Amino acid sequence: MNFKMIRNIIMKLMMAEGILLILPLIVAVIYNEKEWKVFAAISAVLIIGGLLLGDRRVKGNTRIFAREGFFIVGMTWVLWSFFGCLVFYFSGVLPTLVDCFFEMVSGFTTTGASVFITVADVPKSVLFWRSFSHWVGGMGVLVFVMALIPLAKNRSMYIMGAEVPGPVAGKILPKAGATAKTLYLMYFAMTMALAAILAFGGMPIYDALCNAFGTAGTGGFAVRDGSIGSYGNPFYEIVIAIFMMLFGINFNIYYYLMNRKIKDAVKNTEMWTYFAIIASAITLITVDIIGMYTSLGHALRDAFFTVTSIISTTGFGTANYDLWPNFSKTIILLLMILGGCAGSTGGGIKIARVVIIAKAMRRELKKLVHPRLVQVIKIDGKRVDDKAISGVFVYMLFYVVIMFVSCFLVAIDGKDLMTSISAVISCLNNVGPGIGDIVGSVGNYSTLSAFSKIVLTIDMLIGRLEIFPVLLLLSPGMWRLKGADW
Repeated sequence: MNFKMIRNIIMKLMMAEGILLILPLIVAVIYNEKEWKVFAAISAVLIIGGLLLGDRRVKGNTRIFAREGFFIVGMTWVLWSFFGCLVFYFSGVLPTLVDCFFEMVSGFTTTGASVFITVADVPKSVLFWRSFSHWVGGMGVLVFVMALIPLAKNRSMYIMGAEVPGPVAGKILPKAGATAKTLYLMYFAMTMALAAILAFGGMPIYDALCNAFGTAGTGGFAVRDGSIGSYGNPFYEIVIAIFMMLFGINFNIYYYLMNRKIKDAVKNTEMWTYFAIIASAITLITVDIIGMYTSLGHALRDAFFTVTSIISTTGFGTANYDLWPNFSKTIILLLMILGGCAGSTGGGIKIARVVIIAKAMRRELKKLVHPRLVQVIKIDGKRVDDKAISGVFVYMLFYVVIMFVSCFLVAIDGKDLMTSISAVISCLNNVGPGIGDIVGSVGNYSTLSAFSKIVLTIDMLIGRLEIFPVLLLLSPGMWRLKGADW
């Protein structure tokens, strides 16, 4: 384990967080809020600490591999969340450090589960930092930094591979740094386009930026009580719903379109499966809830917004779906688990894994009838090797075990069964709202015990980092590995 290189990279990343805190500091100054002192102090600590503790030039072995990549990713997300949550703690907007850490992890992992009962009295600069954390965490904390500064020469793909969501890390350009820059350029352009459309539609610029951050990162932290539904504006709802759906697509598709590789974009099986699931869910829910609405248009709009919000794991809301029939709520629960596409900002198990599992199951059924059958599984004309298929099933095994253990632990809190199960599913899949009066579409996580919040915080990290970086970080064997001293 190359600890010297690990320390150097982590210190660069902590300095980067310190620099990012300057943005909400500026917001605090603009709105004449005293919280600028909190942002300034934490920013200074991170920047100065990074300069003092980081080695500007690491001599000797500068190589990192998959092991170091997993360690760096897991540790960085924990440290970024801890120092980021100090904003909530020292500004006094949340009472306990557990609540603050829960909220910040929820921000960076783009979960959107909140312990705030109301945001009406929360300073604008704090809400800006809360929403901005979605945007940074959406594409990945380390991918964001890699787009700005080099972290590990010729070895950055090990870091990106440990953080980019999906069965495989899409490498669209030869170098990981170039890939990160390209991803964030597209990400930034789409975010600004959404903010501009909302602003031109009459939404205040501050709200437009924060809602664009939440939509792009598929996070769902709102700056108003009542989420997007509080604006009562169908234009905002339709625009945000469309962009939530777009941000749930693999960003490789946009790279293909940008480079006029239309055939590569159009033949993507995962994307069409994603669209088919959305269309089916909207149709079924609309038919189920139509009797509760005065018009088909309103029912269709709420169904469209809710489905895209849940499957993209954004978590914004316009309607209280807890009042909908059980059939619709069951569909919503399934969408929470599925999530968006691999390589998107969405959470969940990813549509790519669903496609691979479906094809693998069909092959095994055929083998029952034809034992000597040799069939290669292909997606978009490319062979999926047995190692990748095995990796998907191992991931799903870990996923199910973690979900059951988490449900058991959260159930100790004494809440009803649906609250416990949906809270775990929502946090593990980085959705945000669960189902039920407590953690549902109009609820929050404030009444859960500190123990449950800790469990759900770990679930959020596990879900965002695709399980393995967090499990390796918690593994005693990781810490006993021999290597250079800190």
